[in-house]
Amino acid sequence: MPSAVRVVIADDQALVRSGFRLILESAGIDVAGEAADGKEAVAAVLEHRPDVVLMDIRMPVMDGLEATRQVVGAGSATRVVMLTTFDLDQYVFEALAAGASGFLLKDVSPEHLVAAVQLVRSGDALLAPSITRRLVSRFAAAAAARDGADLSALTPRELEVLSLVGRGLSNAELASALTLSEATVKTHVARILTKLRLRDRVQAVVLAYETGLVKPGLVAEDS
Repeated sequence: MPSAVRVVIADDQALVRSGFRLILESAGIDVAGEAADGKEAVAAVLEHRPDVVLMDIRMPVMDGLEATRQVVGAGSATRVVMLTTFDLDQYVFEALAAGASGFLLKDVSPEHLVAAVQLVRSGDALLAPSITRRLVSRFAAAAAARDGADLSALTPRELEVLSLVGRGLSNAELASALTLSEATVKTHVARILTKLRLRDRVQAVVLAYETGLVKPGLVAEDS
């Protein structure tokens, strides 16, 4: 039996924390700790070593973006999912640049919240197609090809996998598209990240566009 997912909830509103705790614990997810500001969030992550931290962007003392930078900078294996009330590009890009693995609005449904936590814990990036499309537009308009990115280290199959990751496909969707098991897909993704020295799938998505492996217009549409 796989171990239960461990989560820390960081939000300055006690009602939000209580609501999320109830939803997650009802789904069998272990809420290891809570935090009311960014400084407490960093301390809670370092103390409890959760799989995922749900990190509000707007918090007192230290905001969620800086807290995320500190969590990632400390070498923590914890994956950060940013929470906000506003679906604004500024927050999306700053959160991903800070090292977040995903982005959720606070009015997310209980089912989506639970699925999101499980998805990120499994190693997927939580990037909705609409957010991925904005990533494409941003990098297509403003970013030159990444210096030193050498895709020649990848096998043809790994290039194919990276291309689909860049289009926003999850491991399950990759497995279906390539007629492979999810375990094999995870192995390919792990090798790609290792070979290209990438931290996670978010960086892989960005790299796929920066190198021109994936072009704007190839992103999966919202269902």
